[in-house]
Amino acid sequence: MVYSMAGSIYGRLFQISTWGESHGKGIGVVIDGCPAGLSLSEEDIQVYLDRRKPGQSQFTTGRKESDMAQIWSGVFEGRTTGTPISILVQNQDQRSRDYGNIINTYRPGHADYTFDEKYGFRDYRGGGRSSGRETTARVAAGAVAAKILKELGIEVHAYTKAIGPVSVPENEYHPEEIFQNPIYMPSNAYAQKASAYLEECIKNQDSSGGIIECVVTGMPVGIGDTVFEKLDANLAKAMLSIGAVKGFEIGDGFKAADTKGSINNDSFISENGQVLKQTNHSGGILGGISDGSSIILRAAIKPTPSISQPQKTVNTAGENIEIAISGRHDPVIVPRAVVVVESMAAITLTDLLMQNMT
Repeated sequence: MVYSMAGSIYGRLFQISTWGESHGKGIGVVIDGCPAGLSLSEEDIQVYLDRRKPGQSQFTTGRKESDMAQIWSGVFEGRTTGTPISILVQNQDQRSRDYGNIINTYRPGHADYTFDEKYGFRDYRGGGRSSGRETTARVAAGAVAAKILKELGIEVHAYTKAIGPVSVPENEYHPEEIFQNPIYMPSNAYAQKASAYLEECIKNQDSSGGIIECVVTGMPVGIGDTVFEKLDANLAKAMLSIGAVKGFEIGDGFKAADTKGSINNDSFISENGQVLKQTNHSGGILGGISDGSSIILRAAIKPTPSISQPQKTVNTAGENIEIAISGRHDPVIVPRAVVVVESMAAITLTDLLMQNMT
């Protein structure tokens, strides 16, 4: 049996629907639920897309895409109309021939096998819908969500915390340096160490994973609902919907398992009639509801599965074979995924804020 492919719509009141394939004519998104009157231009969206597009450094794929945003609907005279916003990004540098040798081969670490088994079909040209290129549409929508949040005094900032074994300690963060290095690390010194590690990976025909940290400031108390609609549960789904993400944590995350309640609990204090926390081990969320402090989340990104090193695999005939993947691939996904994590956080928070307003 062949199944239809669902799962391309996200959100309730601020809802996005992404479309397109890695090697199709283009990638796009339809945003439903954006309020009327928001100042919005293609340039606003382009700032976000430029952070995600390929070809920015030696650590990204050589695929040359300008990723120019085109707003096709929902904006008139520089402001949103309240109707669906449709954004198109045309593909310009597809090389489908690079994938000719894997038509009948399942690539390790990719969705080839599971897609074939579930749908009875797969787009072998760069992975089709399962390609990381789909996140272009999410980033375009994230730019719109971020503008809405900024109107409410809420800001979302993501950056690279770690590449492989190179991790920036919190006491050595320099936020002003995030955009001064191609890895988007809050430390140029650690970015140099990470670059050296990545160069070694490239030399060995290998790839690396890493950790992206995201901080949300200005969130009011009370966003998120108990049980199944917790704020952190929704953020977890948003992050884990990104293809390369294999782990997620809020606040102290997994470190909380190796501590004590007397340390992990955030003590409350009252200051000028406002309830505050002395620490933020909870990461800004208590009982699934925002507590007014900064929301801190992390997403673990797996190493790029497409490597030129020989790997064992199976073909569609069930034969054991060996494959060395050619083509243009990122030796590390993390730098380009930073803005994707930021965008999915912004989209999720915007949707939950709107639900709270009802």
